Amino acid sequence: MDATIRTVLFDLDGTLVDTAPDLALALNRLRREKRLPPLPYEPIRAQVSHGGSALIRLGFGCRPGDAGFEPLRRRFLDLYQEDLATRTRLFPGMEEVLDFLEGAEIPWGVVTNKPGWLTEPLMERLGLARRAGSIVSGDTLPQSKPHPAPLLHACRRMGTLPAECLYVGDALRDIQAGRAAGMRTLVALFGYLGEEDRPQEWGADGMVKTPPEILSFPGLGQAIEEL
Repeated sequence: MDATIRTVLFDLDGTLVDTAPDLALALNRLRREKRLPPLPYEPIRAQVSHGGSALIRLGFGCRPGDAGFEPLRRRFLDLYQEDLATRTRLFPGMEEVLDFLEGAEIPWGVVTNKPGWLTEPLMERLGLARRAGSIVSGDTLPQSKPHPAPLLHACRRMGTLPAECLYVGDALRDIQAGRAAGMRTLVALFGYLGEEDRPQEWGADGMVKTPPEILSFPGLGQAIEEL
């Protein structure tokens, strides 16, 4: 029998919320400052889950350690902070998922590699901060995903055993972290996967094409039936 799921944790960018429009705007604003033409949206979207460094690499062809990389990254994050939640929204169907979990008294939380100075105001502006049982950012602990520590920290905060937790993410490191923490894992195929990604090879317990499919996860259904 599948283990009962009593808590659901989400990655943030590309899983819980669609942040790509605001991040793409910030990147193209920075390119405009450097007298470069804007990039198409889709290539930017595919890199969002890999963080600001990946976006700077896409936008300017430089990597961490290269001359000029760090000033570009800092300016990009400043521009992004200015318009943090202008176009960012929950993915379609996710509001219904959260409403259902809350109605069933199944707590949910967020574990992200996004730094707290961006995560916390974004969650506040979207009206999600008070709803989440725990928010663990990329700088909450010394470790970040794919290390399991942030996920285990969220479990401790919420009084949940890892085996009773489902983690949903859209990147390989999400599944690696969840598996290392002893959680069940789901790949959010509606997130920011690129052509090079092979989610079927990540070892997750399942994959979902839309947020409402999360509620069909066997162990979660068992928890609902027990209420």
